[in-house]
Amino acid sequence: MRVLLTTYGSRGDVEPLVALAVQVRALGAEVRVCAPPDKEFVDLLAGVGVELVPIGAPMGTMVAPGSPAEAARRVAELAGQFEPVTAAAEGCDVLLATGLAHFGSRSAAEKLGIPYVYATFCSYLLPTPHRAPPPAPLLPGLAAPPEGAGNRALWELNAQLFNRLHGESVNAHRESVGLPSADDVCTFIFTGQPWLAADPVLDPWQETADLDVVHTGAWIMPDERPLPEELVAFLDAGAPPVYVGFGSMRGVSEGIAGVAIEAIRAQGRRVLVGRGWAELGLIDDRDDCFAVGEVNQQALFGRVAAVVHHGGAGTTTTAARAGAPQVVVPQAGDQSFWAGRVADLGIGAAHDGPTPTFQSLVAALGAALTPETRERAKSVAGAIRTDGAAESAKRLLDTAAAR
Repeated sequence: MRVLLTTYGSRGDVEPLVALAVQVRALGAEVRVCAPPDKEFVDLLAGVGVELVPIGAPMGTMVAPGSPAEAARRVAELAGQFEPVTAAAEGCDVLLATGLAHFGSRSAAEKLGIPYVYATFCSYLLPTPHRAPPPAPLLPGLAAPPEGAGNRALWELNAQLFNRLHGESVNAHRESVGLPSADDVCTFIFTGQPWLAADPVLDPWQETADLDVVHTGAWIMPDERPLPEELVAFLDAGAPPVYVGFGSMRGVSEGIAGVAIEAIRAQGRRVLVGRGWAELGLIDDRDDCFAVGEVNQQALFGRVAAVVHHGGAGTTTTAARAGAPQVVVPQAGDQSFWAGRVADLGIGAAHDGPTPTFQSLVAALGAALTPETRERAKSVAGAIRTDGAAESAKRLLDTAAAR
């Protein structure tokens, strides 16, 4: 049996797919992964011996669309990944897509006549009457929802927004490859049965007749790498530091590292700065700060007093598994959702907005560093599932066998 996994996104989209690929291969199936050609992704897949089929431009070069016209051009580019994905899927028995790979991958699966699964790592865009959709700007020609509109009406407006932004580009490409138009972009993206690859404690899903969601649990890749000797020496030299890092986010506010370092120092804590794609650095040569590049966060987060981060699904889950209190400073996308979940669970604090000040971050750290928050974080850590990738691999092969 052969399986193709596709994604287009940051490390938070790629690493879970690597975890799934390893489990699929452990069940005796062949597996390959389509992903952006960034060196860190190439190395990640090479490290587990899984074939990478590069698609699209490196994620490290991508800039968020600044207008509806730019968004339409981006969707056309993503739909154009149809050709390399179709080539990679030849002879495969099932195709699973995550991230922004759905624009080309679903059409590729349809063209080849093989089962298709879409998985998401956060429920915030999945339509449900149990909560409102995330805020989105209205486009010309779309009426604002009436005051007091219910969740269903808000999701209907959200679907119209998706159709307006992406429908023309999606359907122009589908028609060019001999496929019928998609009447509804949200249904095209999510299908009728999306997989929610997020931990049920961190991202609970309430069943609804509107969407048949398969809640798989998070796809976690065990990381056995040792921490660098210099980092271990810093950790051993004093009390647990507070870690601050923004992962694959590049457009963080200027000076955010300095604000974070000073706010953490104001709590009497040492500081560990994760450089990340924003290339954060130290602000002086004092010995209470240390900077690191890409490291084993599963091992690291168990040794820190708290984690200040952007709120990516992977970082949130890793910190929660480690029992580390969190301060989430959301920058974009689903990160406000994760910030809210951290606060609701009592395992940390949600910062209001992407640009912290010294005062706002001191306040958030004060809440996260209490003994009560640490005890709650340790309690939640024991409830996080670790079998999501293994269970999903079995389900994926069953889907292929039932074709």
